[in-house]
Amino acid sequence: MEILRKSSSLWALPILVLCFFINNGVFVDASHKVYMHLQSTTSHVDASKVHRTGYHFQPPKNWINDPNGPMYYNGVYHLFYQYNPKGATWGNIVWAHSVSKDLINWIPLEPAIYPSKVFDKYGTWSGSATILPGNKPVILYTGIVDANKTQVQNYAIPANMSDPYLRKWIKPDNNPLIVADKNINKIQFRDPTTAWMGRDGYWRVLVGSVRNHRGKVIMYKSNKNFMKWTKAKHPLHSAQGTGNWECPDFFPVSLKNENGLDTSYDGKDVKHVLKVSFDVTRFDHYTVGTYDTKKDKYFPDNTSIDGWKGLGLDYGNYYASKTFFDSGKNRRILLGWANESDTVDNDVKKGWAGVHPIPRKIWLDPSGKQLVQWPVQELETLRKKKVQLNNKKLNKGEKVEIKGITVAQADVEVIFSFASLDKAEPFDSSWADLYAQDVCAIKGSTVQGGLGPFGLLTLASKNLEEYTPVFFRVFKAHDNYKVLMCSDASRSSLKNETTMYKPSFAGYVDVDLADKKLSLRSLIDNSIVESFGAGGKTCITSRVYPTLAIFDKAHLFAFNNGAETITIETLNAWSMANAKLH
Repeated sequence: MEILRKSSSLWALPILVLCFFINNGVFVDASHKVYMHLQSTTSHVDASKVHRTGYHFQPPKNWINDPNGPMYYNGVYHLFYQYNPKGATWGNIVWAHSVSKDLINWIPLEPAIYPSKVFDKYGTWSGSATILPGNKPVILYTGIVDANKTQVQNYAIPANMSDPYLRKWIKPDNNPLIVADKNINKIQFRDPTTAWMGRDGYWRVLVGSVRNHRGKVIMYKSNKNFMKWTKAKHPLHSAQGTGNWECPDFFPVSLKNENGLDTSYDGKDVKHVLKVSFDVTRFDHYTVGTYDTKKDKYFPDNTSIDGWKGLGLDYGNYYASKTFFDSGKNRRILLGWANESDTVDNDVKKGWAGVHPIPRKIWLDPSGKQLVQWPVQELETLRKKKVQLNNKKLNKGEKVEIKGITVAQADVEVIFSFASLDKAEPFDSSWADLYAQDVCAIKGSTVQGGLGPFGLLTLASKNLEEYTPVFFRVFKAHDNYKVLMCSDASRSSLKNETTMYKPSFAGYVDVDLADKKLSLRSLIDNSIVESFGAGGKTCITSRVYPTLAIFDKAHLFAFNNGAETITIETLNAWSMANAKLH
């Protein structure tokens, strides 16, 4: 994938306005309130360490972005990722390679793929891994062949199949395998998916592209040798007005249980998911639908909308995601990338940029309408000291501090309950065309309400000069209720750089409130807050850069700013140990 940097001067705008500005080439400036009288705690701390994560994946230094070709092979998890070995900004991209036994602790290896041949001399961009019959792994990736960024699809194979870590990879000379024809935009033709085999014995793979603002996934088919690819008569799917589709992912999900399915699975009781990364908005969205194997066409269900008004995989700083089937534990695993929201100058000063959110198990909700995500169980091995809070009532304007753990690096699970829905505020009809994040910007954590806002104040300074609230607010809409979940970075830092990205991320939670409960889990790790609402139905990732709320100066509160009394039924919080990454 190609990188467009996020900054508050563009990306913190309401998304409807943002899309207009992008399409018309207009840029505006934004500013944030500055507390000049407060001295930054970070001024006395090594810049490379102050916001570095403890248990999220990141190399010791330099830039990373997309996870590439993750796979489980012979008992080992392989993570390939876009990496700049020469600095903390995008460029000089290679396929870095790390391996793991548990998806949490990683061993770094030498790069698996790097520019070296005529078919990738100018770049080795994103792709995927496929396990061929005979247990033979192969990587498909995008090669850049000239200064104009002409893109082709190549393959690589292990040099030594007996090496348990598959350290070295070969790029055969019969590359490229797939070249764009005259009807394809050759400079927006990238990121091949994991391949799958149809009933007819032909392999299929998708490549993301765009033509006349219509985003699409182009299908190619090959016989069993995996070497001779032909473009299908039509794309698997496309949508007008959505721009370039990056990092597509296409996979089956079970209607019966939470188990994962191999990408080539073609049985009963399944739906298919098509995920794309929208180059225009830099968010990952997906649809759930039906794959017609005879026509090689994908049809989203009527509950799934194409485009950025559809289902968000994660409504925050989460992009270029990729899933793989974990045959060892019979589950599908989702990996993604959380870019920095700080300034480029600060990235260079600290010497690193980019982290990967915690791997997530992913499955279809019993409703059949959306995916559910949850951090892999292996993460719990890093849990250390635990504190607990039960049956604590919070009246309007009250908060309670969670003490006794390292709250700057923590895992928090909480169940909130309330006695009645009667105080839910009416949903303003003027918000109907707004995105959830725009409503969150209007109805933030400090705006008193009826049922909510309530939730957690993460990475907070003692006197709340800085904090990142993750919270719910319930609205009454006609005969139903709308649950808004927000992760609001607008007050996360006293840094005054106008190019720092401090948005109000948000999504709606499709949840039954009959039991009058809402659950929240937040993974807090120094400069990242990953949150999972209602058991993983809505997920939001924020990147934040506090100056006061760092290390042992950070605080964690549960709060309620609504008229309806909220009860913390159970709150469990753990200090988190560092993962082994180097």
